Amino acid sequence: MNIIKHFKTITKHKILVMKGCFKLGLIKQGLLHDLSKYGLTEFMVGAKYYKGYMSPNNAERLDKGYSSAWLHHKGRNKHHLEYWIDYNVSKDPREGKMVGMKMPVKYVVEMFVDRISASKNYLKDKYNDKSALDYYERGKSHYLINEDTASLLEFMLYMNYKKGEQYTFKYIKHNILTGKIEYNKKTLDELKSKL
Repeated sequence: MNIIKHFKTITKHKILVMKGCFKLGLIKQGLLHDLSKYGLTEFMVGAKYYKGYMSPNNAERLDKGYSSAWLHHKGRNKHHLEYWIDYNVSKDPREGKMVGMKMPVKYVVEMFVDRISASKNYLKDKYNDKSALDYYERGKSHYLINEDTASLLEFMLYMNYKKGEQYTFKYIKHNILTGKIEYNKKTLDELKSKL
């Protein structure tokens, strides 16, 4: 049980996300980000499965086949794409299937900051501007994510890789969070191709 190391890891991550959110004007989201990790349901599992180089949720999955901490976490934190999975709208409820719903922009932006911060936290000196994009690319084949949401996240991750964090954060604050950029796959794919 690594209570102190786990506490330090989640707190370092929370501070990184908070700083990123504050830069973007997302003060409330920065303050509230991942507070559920400090509750007993998530914290004790995290301390038990602490590794330091990977998420304790993945370690719990390897041990038990599922992560109780993750199941709790994703249902309480709107910056996770899994929070937004629901049945699609259908006239016949028997034909509905699970799909990713389009996320509000502010939560997609928080998800972007979360991915950058998690990459910095776990990769430490090995982190570079492409790290979060690489991590996303490795896992995206199994995501249930709305195509517009995926395009926005990919656009920001790709911009971070090509233009760097300072440029990307400024662009997000002045173009994405203000609504100057249309939040749809077509527009974002066109903008991504010009980077």
